[in-house]
Amino acid sequence: MAEINTKDKAICTLEDHTEHLCYMISQGFNITDVQEFRALTEKAKFRCNHCHRAAKNPFNLCVPEHL
Repeated sequence: MAEINTKDKAICTLEDHTEHLCYMISQGFNITDVQEFRALTEKAKFRCNHCHRAAKNPFNLCVPEHL
């Protein structure tokens, strides 16, 4: 299984990483499915300590922390 190392040394497995905003945005998800992207990011409660994106659910971030 491939791994992605973040700057904070946390490891993100490729299988789970496909659910993270940084991966989804790299695939154009924020452009192709604007409504779903908004649903994942509006009223965000968590921020990724790696890419600094914000999401409602910590499972959509590599290194989540509360806002």
